[in-house]
Parts: sequence; structure tokens; C-alpha cells
Amino acid sequence: LMVESGGGLVQPGGSLRLSCAASRGILRFATAAWYRQAPGKQRQLVAKITSDGTTTYEDSVKDRFTISRDDAESRVYLQMTSLKPEDTAVYYCNTVHRGVPQQRWGQGTQVTVSS
Repeated sequence: LMVESGGGLVQPGGSLRLSCAASRGILRFATAAWYRQAPGKQRQLVAKITSDGTTTYEDSVKDRFTISRDDAESRVYLQMTSLKPEDTAVYYCNTVHRGVPQQRWGQGTQVTVSS
């Protein structure tokens, strides 16, 4: 089980920090990832982090978003800065293996960027 939190309404240029609490053991040796789904669009991969800390980002969020993990606390984070209206979406976390999400999707957390 993975539970997302930290979303909200923020003005353009603002920041948010998303948090994902994973059941014990899920993150062990796993690549963790954040996805988002905007209204009327498919869910897309935003960022991922391997068990050794290697990170990858979708082009539109590079230099603005930072993914991190705390395996001792079984948590994954997404620090989002310089937010844009096009970042508005429901954000989800998951583990991923060979490009395939491994866990049941949680409720996600809504991020709305608007003035």
C-alpha cells in the first residue's frame, strides 16, 4: 500500500512537497516513482529513483522537481518548485520494475496550480 499526501492549491511559481508512505518492505531494493494524471490525459511518469539513488525525470519537470527517498522511514518524496498551471494533476507514487508499476494505485494527491 502506498499513500500519497501533501497536495494542494498553489499559485504559479510556488512550491509543494509531496510525500508517499509505503508499507514496510515495498521499497526495499525497488525503484520508486511519482506519476501524475491530468484531467483527460493518460497517467505519465514524472520522476523515478532507484534503490541506489539514481534519479530520472520527465523533461518538463527537470530542474524544477526533485525526487528523494528515505528507506528507513519507507517514504518517497517529490519536492516541486517553480510550479506551472500545466503541473496541475493528481499525483501518485508507486514502485516500478522494467517500466511497469508494481503496486495497486492509491488515491493520489491533487495538485492545483492556479492564480
